[in-house]
Amino acid sequence: MNLSQLRVALWTLVYKEVRRFLRIWPQTLLPPAITMSLYFVIFGNLVGSRIGEMAGFSYMQFIVPGLIMMSVITNSYSNVCSSFFSAKFQHSIEELITSPTPMYLVLWGYVIGGICRGVCVGFIVTLVSLFFTHLGIYNIFVTIYTVVITSLLFSLAGFINAYYAKSFDDISIVPTFILTPLTYLGGVFYSMSSLSPFWQNLSLINPIVYMVNAFRYGILGHSDVNVMISLLVMTIFSAIFYAIAYYLLSRGSGIRE
Repeated sequence: MNLSQLRVALWTLVYKEVRRFLRIWPQTLLPPAITMSLYFVIFGNLVGSRIGEMAGFSYMQFIVPGLIMMSVITNSYSNVCSSFFSAKFQHSIEELITSPTPMYLVLWGYVIGGICRGVCVGFIVTLVSLFFTHLGIYNIFVTIYTVVITSLLFSLAGFINAYYAKSFDDISIVPTFILTPLTYLGGVFYSMSSLSPFWQNLSLINPIVYMVNAFRYGILGHSDVNVMISLLVMTIFSAIFYAIAYYLLSRGSGIRE
């Protein structure tokens, strides 16, 4: 395939993925806004008024970056996971595999779709948060890079989950038993400085800690971990997950089952 054909193939895949979640926006874009609004009301206003300040910011300001990242993570992951598994279940993925489209282009088509949904939901949640508190941008490069690389990372993770899933129940195991606990323990609702040294060190093995703190730095200028290390960790994990996803798709074993 020449360059023009590659562009058309990629655009077609991305358009299909984006149109898929925009067509059912009451199920894909509206629920995160409602859920995050409840978090803002319950944790930000009701609980936050009793907690007071955290790390020099109001509790509402402190948790908003974490809640935005939580919505980006879950939606990037679920978009690719459900989409690719549906393609496997309906056997439509076989048409892509047997076509001249390179496997890396197929992978990027799904991943970019996940990134688009993650960024869209993150933007919507950010707009909702402005009704509850004031937000600025301390470092725009860190802010944008963190959102994009986090969406990329969890889109790839969703792809890997969908690749191994044998049933619709399998695609909910990782979000329920791994993703949700890691997110809630990732510093969304608290500062790591409030933990004992043992738990602070233990938290460093949670990759979501680096994402939440990097984004919080981009918005508020505060981070519990070194920002450069956070960006490096996210980049390395993304590269590893991409290599795994590309290897699995290129191998093709299990897709036709």
